[in-house]
Amino acid sequence: MSEKTLRLAVLLSGGGRTLENIAQAIDRGELDARIVAVISSKADAYGVIRAKNLGLPVHVVVRKDYPSPQMFSEPIWTILREAGADLVCLCGFLSLITIPDEYAQRMLNIHPALLPAFGGKGMYGHHVHEAVLAAGCKVSGCTVHFCDQQYDTGPIIVQRACPVRENDTAETLADRVFDEECRAYVHAIRLIQQGRVVIEGRRTRITPTPQNYIG
Repeated sequence: MSEKTLRLAVLLSGGGRTLENIAQAIDRGELDARIVAVISSKADAYGVIRAKNLGLPVHVVVRKDYPSPQMFSEPIWTILREAGADLVCLCGFLSLITIPDEYAQRMLNIHPALLPAFGGKGMYGHHVHEAVLAAGCKVSGCTVHFCDQQYDTGPIIVQRACPVRENDTAETLADRVFDEECRAYVHAIRLIQQGRVVIEGRRTRITPTPQNYIG
């Protein structure tokens, strides 16, 4: 099967900057992809406004309306299947979601640290950067990984690093990490589109030639 235009879905809970970054990469021709669905777990997330401003189909599935991750996941997967999503990208999506077998290797997340450090439940946004600073790290960065049924434990695809500076705050470090996130996520999506990511147990191998196209 040859490389094809990817049908991407984006799940978010916040401002939607990563959604906008992916949309801009598509507009620049860096990704042969189309965003076919955006889902927010919060009705008042600014990412909903960003998605509408970008002319993207956006849905709201509020986590607190459902008593369990399984029940919360059901309407999300209905939307994604109806949209024909090839690949699902978590972009600041803060709720655990149950992943069906058909999407087991077709859902990605980006984390604002170098996993496996500073990951897990409750480690998101400024909490991560504050923890990195409190630990006295000299280097931080970001990680793009496949999702599994837990927080931040799936096989790693791409990592990018940046320095932690002596006068950093959580906010200044977050800005530097986000610059790396913008590069890393697009790169990871492109590698998957090219069929060059092979999962071997807990690890991935990036091959020089295509192995397994999505779709």
